[in-house]
Amino acid sequence: MEINKLEAFCKVVELKSFTRAAEAVLLTQPTVSEHVRSLEEELGQKLLDRLGKAVEPTPVGRLFYRYARKILQAKREAVQAVEQYSGSLVGRIMVGCSTIPGAYVLPELIGRFRRQHPSIKTTLRISSSHIISGQVLEGELDMGVVGAKWNESGLSWTEMFHDELTLVVHPDHPWARGKAVALAAIVKEPFIMREAESGTRKVFSNILEKNGTKESELREVAEIGSTEAIKEAVKAGIGISILSRCAIMDDINSGRLAAVAIKGQVLERPFYLVQRKNRALSPVASVFLEYLHENSDSASAEKTVV
Repeated sequence: MEINKLEAFCKVVELKSFTRAAEAVLLTQPTVSEHVRSLEEELGQKLLDRLGKAVEPTPVGRLFYRYARKILQAKREAVQAVEQYSGSLVGRIMVGCSTIPGAYVLPELIGRFRRQHPSIKTTLRISSSHIISGQVLEGELDMGVVGAKWNESGLSWTEMFHDELTLVVHPDHPWARGKAVALAAIVKEPFIMREAESGTRKVFSNILEKNGTKESELREVAEIGSTEAIKEAVKAGIGISILSRCAIMDDINSGRLAAVAIKGQVLERPFYLVQRKNRALSPVASVFLEYLHENSDSASAEKTVV
């Protein structure tokens, strides 16, 4: 069973397309199709279903994919170990993030890390906290940075970065003049919600409940599944919202949005580094993890409004 065939198969599963997989692994589409056919013949099982233009793994294909990913990870770690033995540090780090740290915290840190270690490449996946944590548990990712934690015996969670949620309004809104508003007043304003699985929404919902208010009492005018889209909606005067301070810093400083304090409330939340327990990291992942620990405080401090 050849490594290049496993790589082609995994890429088809991840991208749900033979064409895109071929582009990703720098092969022709017929070659990728032949690799998959060869694996299916060797295993005596159908691994993929072609559903129109989309490609989905069969049940046995999903099972085989998990083991193939582990084999490819072992290959990467072996190559990195040999490179380290020869005196160089070369390889790829697989990191996953939920939306806010993935969009506003990790890219800058990765950029600095690359300047220090130009031979180390980074793959950054952005998805929900649950999906990223699941991929860490399965060994598909070296580590993750997410906005939520829960009981999972195979994972460890460490507070790594801090964020503050902020009430944002249009610059012409009466609240934009700088005075703090009561939490109860927010309920009376047109409010733009994040999607149900959003960590930002869950944190704010918990704050409301602790203060005797239900999320259902908000005057919801829209539910939008993108931080950037919510910012544009607030700028358009559709309503007010609660957003991560990391995400609105530039807009506040430029006057495109206004931040409003809430009386008696500091809406802070941590982001967690999630790792699989009892898993030895590759040499390059260990170096990156040490770098994150050394720079987590400065990264959080820089994401403030001036």
